[in-house]
Amino acid sequence: MPRERLSMRKVREVLRLKYEQELSNRAVATSCRLSAGSVHDYLQRARVAGLSWPLPEGISDEALDLRLFPPASSLPSDRPAPDWEKVAHELHGKGVTLALLWEEYRSSNPDGYGYSRFCELFQHYRGTLDPRMHQIHKAGEKLFVDYAGMTMPVIDRSTGEVREVQIFVATLGASDYTYVEATWSQSLEDWIGSHVRSFAFFGGVPRIVVPDNLKSGVTSPCFYEPDLNRTYQEMASFYGVAVIPARVRKPRDKAIVENHVRTVEQQVLARLRNRIFLSLAELNKAIWELLDNLNNRPFQKMKGTRRSFFEEIDAPALGPLPEEPYEYGEWGKAGVNVDYHVAVLKSYYSVHHKLIKQRVETRVSANTVEIFLKNVRVASHIRSSRRDTIRPSRSTSPKTTREDGRRSA
Repeated sequence: MPRERLSMRKVREVLRLKYEQELSNRAVATSCRLSAGSVHDYLQRARVAGLSWPLPEGISDEALDLRLFPPASSLPSDRPAPDWEKVAHELHGKGVTLALLWEEYRSSNPDGYGYSRFCELFQHYRGTLDPRMHQIHKAGEKLFVDYAGMTMPVIDRSTGEVREVQIFVATLGASDYTYVEATWSQSLEDWIGSHVRSFAFFGGVPRIVVPDNLKSGVTSPCFYEPDLNRTYQEMASFYGVAVIPARVRKPRDKAIVENHVRTVEQQVLARLRNRIFLSLAELNKAIWELLDNLNNRPFQKMKGTRRSFFEEIDAPALGPLPEEPYEYGEWGKAGVNVDYHVAVLKSYYSVHHKLIKQRVETRVSANTVEIFLKNVRVASHIRSSRRDTIRPSRSTSPKTTREDGRRSA
């Protein structure tokens, strides 16, 4: 297959420059801003199709495309054709390659296609599929996550205020099985919570999570190694997954979830556009009813549904869920004051006096505040609900929770 699928206008220009202007392949590539490999591939296809320059008078772009890319089923051959749907299905298996599938095909069909022709015909078959299916992802390997660009309104019963809520979308790469939910915001807490609930929905965890470079999950959207938010990284470690953010300006990295975001907007959110919702729970109930229809809808160009693919391919390959879900905790940094107290969310928590003037990390969860020095926990406190207006004296430090769980003065 050519490295780049060109418009027929550009194909005509490649043929004109090659045969009328008699330029080298490299010069044609430079003029048309193509790779030399793409130029070679298209010229080879033209030769096989019996085309040069000028082209037959009146040939349409559609006819030209058909001459260059004849459907695999129309290519004359007395060799046994592989079951391409089965080949595409098998490729999702861990460790399965096209070379292995070709070897198995040839063992059953000694007079079958050679490896290069086998690969070319398979690429023809893939071209007939939905664009979402073009990339081959291994079973249980990747979960793509993002927010939809479309929001949904929820009306506050008491005030009548309309609040636009966010739509979280998570899609497994191999099966396209999808989870959707509405959250109040794209805050870090909502972002983490959506991951936890999506893992519960799938009944297991993938090996890799691929998020977009949004602010909640990634500290800085650099090209190669984005710094993960500490809380996001902690959540990933808790579930035993790797987080590999989509690279900036690399649309193939997140093509699956972007296509499914579009599908969710068209098949779920658009169908709810004229309904009135008075709570987040009410909106999510309606979303999940339509999501169930989406996951059970038959594919147009393949047998099966997202759910049947999930049950057969992804579900057996997912890692197990922990016994308890991840408890959200937000990380921060602080300095130890001379009174050996640390300010966290406008409350003060004590540490050992030897830590005065040290820089420490804090982790705040729903009920506790933990303080760490070089990744070692040095203090744990019951989270205070008050907001201190003055710093406590050295003799009035708040009560702490010791490592054994008992409280000390």
